[in-house]
Amino acid sequence: MPHPSNSDPLIEQYEAYPYPARDPADEAKRLIEGSPSHLLELNHYLFAGGRDFRLPFRALVAGGGTGDATIMLAQHLQDRGAPAEVAYLDLSQASRAIAEARARQRGLANIRFHSGSLLDLPTMGLGQFDYIDCCGVLHHLEDPARGLAALTESLAPGGGMGIMVYGVHGRTGVYQAQAMLRQLTRNDPAPAATPQARIKVARSLLAQLPATNWLRRNPAVGDHLEAGDAGLYDLLLHSRDRAYDVAGLAELVAGAGLEIAAFIEPWRYDPASYLSDADLLRRVDRLDPIARAGFAELLAGNLKRHIVYLVRRGEAAACVARPDDPDMVPVLRAGSEAWTKGLDSARVLKAKIDGIEVRFPLPALAAPILARIDCRLSIAEIQRDLAQSGDGPRGFDAFKSAFDGVYRVFNKLNRLFLLRPPRD
Repeated sequence: MPHPSNSDPLIEQYEAYPYPARDPADEAKRLIEGSPSHLLELNHYLFAGGRDFRLPFRALVAGGGTGDATIMLAQHLQDRGAPAEVAYLDLSQASRAIAEARARQRGLANIRFHSGSLLDLPTMGLGQFDYIDCCGVLHHLEDPARGLAALTESLAPGGGMGIMVYGVHGRTGVYQAQAMLRQLTRNDPAPAATPQARIKVARSLLAQLPATNWLRRNPAVGDHLEAGDAGLYDLLLHSRDRAYDVAGLAELVAGAGLEIAAFIEPWRYDPASYLSDADLLRRVDRLDPIARAGFAELLAGNLKRHIVYLVRRGEAAACVARPDDPDMVPVLRAGSEAWTKGLDSARVLKAKIDGIEVRFPLPALAAPILARIDCRLSIAEIQRDLAQSGDGPRGFDAFKSAFDGVYRVFNKLNRLFLLRPPRD
């Protein structure tokens, strides 16, 4: 496969419109956090909650763009005082400049910036990495399988990846709009075929889409409305763009000798999040895990991206943290207050997420358990505190049943993770 050159429309796009659009000055106001690559998340799903960040840790963000994942991961590691290095890799000089400016704004000294293609990783001499982030990149490659193979070659033994690729069904309308814009712009003479000219054509078309158009009718897709010119270009004018359903993603992953350790957010890939009929649930339970996740994707209809954590084939069972060890420390993700408040009397957590009404049953002890999750107390210590205060049962088994019910719901929502305290 030929590597991109400066005349490649892919390079042209990201030099003109670095994505996502970011202002380095905003780093003084907030840290953008998300998935994959949130440190709590990747530790839970790739290292069974037990990664000791007092030891050296090497991470790679392959296709770093304007720096969201790089900055988040580097900041989390720096806050821990971890002896860690985050390597940033991207083809776009304009995007790299923004990412570097954001790092300077935060005083992050644990990032090493590199320019180039992830396809060249095996020959770049960067070594192997404990963790690799590749978010929103593979689906833009001419040969995604080759890209994932290159990443796998750079993955250290026992390491894992977090990747994001586009989902088919949630992007209904996007590919129809792309097809229309290709027809409208493909014969433009060279002087007029600039990214800015394409943006103008796209905005004119968007302004005249009829109410029946699938893009207008899809509430899951909004970059063309909310993310400025960079978001519009990336969504509708990208020169290479493909999407995956769950089965296609699993096939891509397996081809690289990897397997899916976890889907993010897990509730979206569980048919029980949407179904209540007992017979339907029994039928769904007969499906293998990938087929179940694919069924949930078809059922929801709004999954515009897939975020997954990957490990080498055969390692998934051992790398995901489980609440079986009473010495594990439960940790709530920052910003979980909206999910945990008002549960004193509620036995069902109700929410509307991306247009879907969801109901998650909770045990009676949910509120006092959640109130004691403070990043310090282990599962066993929470049980003892509840028993001593009279807020919970004295028997561990009764408490553990309630804790497991809380864990299932909040882990599915990507809010609750487990840590194994490092041994001194």
